Amino acid sequence: MTQTAPTDLVIAGRRFASRLMTGTGKYPSLAAMQASLAASGCAIVTVAVRRVQSRAQGHEGLLEAIDWKRIWMLPNTAGCATAEEAIRVARLGRELARLAGQEDNNFVKLEVIPDPRHLLPDPFGTLEAAEQLVKEGFVVLPYINADPLLARRLEAVGCATVMPLASPIGSGQGLRNAANIALIIENAGVPVVVDAGIGVPSEAAEAMEMGADALLINSAIALAGDPPAMARAMALATEAGRTAFLAGRLPLRPQASASSPTSGVVGA
Repeated sequence: MTQTAPTDLVIAGRRFASRLMTGTGKYPSLAAMQASLAASGCAIVTVAVRRVQSRAQGHEGLLEAIDWKRIWMLPNTAGCATAEEAIRVARLGRELARLAGQEDNNFVKLEVIPDPRHLLPDPFGTLEAAEQLVKEGFVVLPYINADPLLARRLEAVGCATVMPLASPIGSGQGLRNAANIALIIENAGVPVVVDAGIGVPSEAAEAMEMGADALLINSAIALAGDPPAMARAMALATEAGRTAFLAGRLPLRPQASASSPTSGVVGA
């Protein structure tokens, strides 16, 4: 392995071969979801606990459709508007993972979103819920606005990652919060997972080139014209961006610099 070869993602001591996480919602069919997960090569998949439990449209048979011996379940608290709701659903999510055969899975993607229109996470509710869930032994991956101070607070209370949004969830607007995400990456002592808003592979690569540790991409894959093809493209972009980050880009210069040597040139 060369020095610039991508290495495994490590969260709370557990290793994952892929740095692209994907979701399970919005696909046109379970078959399209299965093909997309395979094409992405992902090792972590998010599952909305409430939607699975209620057998919401598109989630019937979801647990049976995924090989949980190969893919790590990341239950999420989607649909929770308060810290109390999120804590309760996180506990249900842990049981869901155990039903899937992952007895030691204490992971939870923490979402506290009180505004159904803009779907922006509540920083106060997220911090409150994170503190309690960490005390209960959960591996907490909090979904947050790209707020460097909140990211530091969440890391301080014991969160295993921070997951800043690139732009509003499902919007496909790309890296609208790049400056703040860069500050989070610079100061974080835990993996930074860019979550929400990435629409195309070039944006995925850009986030990884900045130094993000991983990406979570759902809508851009599930709502693409060809979801498996887009899943593959996102996987390639994630790997390319990570490799580029490790390689180190050339310095920016204020003027041109010839790529061919200027010494020893044969005269005219």
